[in-house]
Amino acid sequence: MKRNKQSIAAERNYTVERQKNEPVSSYFGELTFNRKVMRDKLPKDIYTKLVAAIDEGETLDLNTANAVAHAMKEWAIDNGATHFAHWFQPMTGSTASKHDAFVEPVDDGRVVERFSGSQLVQGEPDASSFPSGGIRATFEARGYTGWDISSPVFLKKTGIGTTLYIPTAFISYTGEALDEKTPLLRSNRAVNKSALRILKLLGNTASRKVYSTCGPEQEYFLIDKDFFYKRQDLTLAGRTLIGAPPAKGQELEDQYFGSIKERVLSYMHEVEEKLYQLGYPAKTRHNEVAPSQFEIAPIFEEANVAADHNQLLMDTLRSVAKHHNFAALLHEKPFAGINGSGKHLNWSLSTNDGINLLNPGDTPHENIQFLAFLISTIRAVYYNADILRASVAHSGNDHRLGANEAPPAIISVFLGEQLTKILQDIENGAISAATDKAIIDLGIAAVPLLNKDNTDRNRTSPFAFTGNKFEFRAVGSSQSIAWPATVLNTIVAESLDIIADKIEAKGGDIKTALIDVIKDEIKELKKVLFNGDNYTEEWQQEAAKRKLPNAKTTPEALKALESSKAFDLFEKYEVLSKVELKSRHTISLEKYITEIKIEIKALRNIVDTQIIPAGLKYQKEIAKSLAAAGGVIKNSPFLDAQKELLEKISGLVGGLIAGTRDLGKLYDEGSAIEDEQAQGEFFCSKAKSKMDEIRKLADELEYYVDDDLWEIPKFWEMLFIS
Repeated sequence: MKRNKQSIAAERNYTVERQKNEPVSSYFGELTFNRKVMRDKLPKDIYTKLVAAIDEGETLDLNTANAVAHAMKEWAIDNGATHFAHWFQPMTGSTASKHDAFVEPVDDGRVVERFSGSQLVQGEPDASSFPSGGIRATFEARGYTGWDISSPVFLKKTGIGTTLYIPTAFISYTGEALDEKTPLLRSNRAVNKSALRILKLLGNTASRKVYSTCGPEQEYFLIDKDFFYKRQDLTLAGRTLIGAPPAKGQELEDQYFGSIKERVLSYMHEVEEKLYQLGYPAKTRHNEVAPSQFEIAPIFEEANVAADHNQLLMDTLRSVAKHHNFAALLHEKPFAGINGSGKHLNWSLSTNDGINLLNPGDTPHENIQFLAFLISTIRAVYYNADILRASVAHSGNDHRLGANEAPPAIISVFLGEQLTKILQDIENGAISAATDKAIIDLGIAAVPLLNKDNTDRNRTSPFAFTGNKFEFRAVGSSQSIAWPATVLNTIVAESLDIIADKIEAKGGDIKTALIDVIKDEIKELKKVLFNGDNYTEEWQQEAAKRKLPNAKTTPEALKALESSKAFDLFEKYEVLSKVELKSRHTISLEKYITEIKIEIKALRNIVDTQIIPAGLKYQKEIAKSLAAAGGVIKNSPFLDAQKELLEKISGLVGGLIAGTRDLGKLYDEGSAIEDEQAQGEFFCSKAKSKMDEIRKLADELEYYVDDDLWEIPKFWEMLFIS
């Protein structure tokens, strides 16, 4: 497959806006309305009120909002902006916005630039076509956007235009959440309240706010754009629906952390430059395990900002790729037989005065506090593993979870040997001996000593403690982190309250009471702890004995959102009402079904219009060759192998013709099922298995057919970037 010469020339001659060798610190966040800009542009009293609203959740009055809007408009126009947009995250997994010009007409036929506080604070995009899960009907589909003051406003330059983007929540006319941001903001409020309660119980009265922090590691693939647009499956479904694995893939592990090719490094540099301008704290970049697979990871941020920034990252990865004649693939499994991509969500809790609550400290008080939050998080995962699994359930992740590079669908917790032993010793009332110099003193003679930083990483665990945070490795590379973070915040809030209730019920010395509570809890919670290889069949069997949930498919996993436990949990913490949670279940199931149906239609079209014709042409060539040879060579045993080849090709082509016909029937049969749960399960089991059968035939045919007849780019062409 030859690449377009003009495209190659274009990628070599791409230009970037910043030509000087400027340090990142000189332009980091220059496209954001950050606190430096606020101080420069706002009167002191307005600035003070705005900061209080951001940090303390104070409400902005209209006069203050008007002053902020005016300063924001002047700053945006100075930087070339002509429009503003309320930027929100509907339940499509992506972002959306409607652009309005700053200009307004005046009496003499001129226009002036105006932007009011009411325009800043609230918008009405209608947005009736976004999924609502039955919350609103199309004929009464009014929706509102409300400024999320906690996430920075930013400028986005696209082509020759510049737009002011205002991060917003998106709600219905009657107040129900229609987006990813609103539940996350509510869950932040819930975990803040519960965490402060237990902090005060343990004697910490200095911290005034607790918030979740996230650091999502983003994996992605790059392939030549020319190849991307020659593959209908990649263009429409985001993954290859057919394609045979190359002779060499990742077996030699020579890609992982290897030297980054010049063309890719140029791409990474431009991505990071644009992200730094937007205030995204990109920290690491490297080659991943699979050929043409890479990773970028940020420094930790407050969860809501991290979720917004991750959306900007995915958008930037895709848009900058075009400058370098690349296509960036974010699907969880774009290539069968090759490692897929995840978005490892590093999650922790921090206070306004700089304490990471999942980081062992240097004093007895800090470490008692650490154990309280550690056991609360373990408890949250154990009792809500099904809901946590549902938070990462979608069609793309079904191809990845349980595969060789990803954790299984069983949600377990990895703590490492040292922390596991500490909890075992607490359960047994034993004393631990120190194993290194970094001792954590709990300040109680009858409890064990805890060693710092004695936890290795377990790359097979879906939820692993990594020294000062948990890494939720089951999150898919294409999905928003907002929903998994929302679920984590909510279930941990509940467990913090339950642990606090039990400590209070014990009475007496708080530290001793906490240790007693841990001793009681760990008897049950240890079922979810597992430090071994999560990929093995032995673990599957052991997890079944422990009665840990193992929802292997999206339709099965999503059922957890329809449980009374889930309804009660999210309503209790005012994160989602029963109606809102049911709508999310409906939307997720509908999206799953729709994505499978798109894949079915794309696969049938590819096979019918490209693969079968290629097979028939090759079959014809072999038949003509055999006929010609048979006229010259009579009864030769050397012709037998060629006849077998013809039969093989004929059999594969025949199987593909029958397979696409049967898949069409399954599509019609599944579409006729009215119950969405039953329809999702039908497509998951019947249709997907037929798709796998068709793929197997097509991939085998690929090995035989002449390259000149096979029009679809092959894996070996796409995965090794030149």
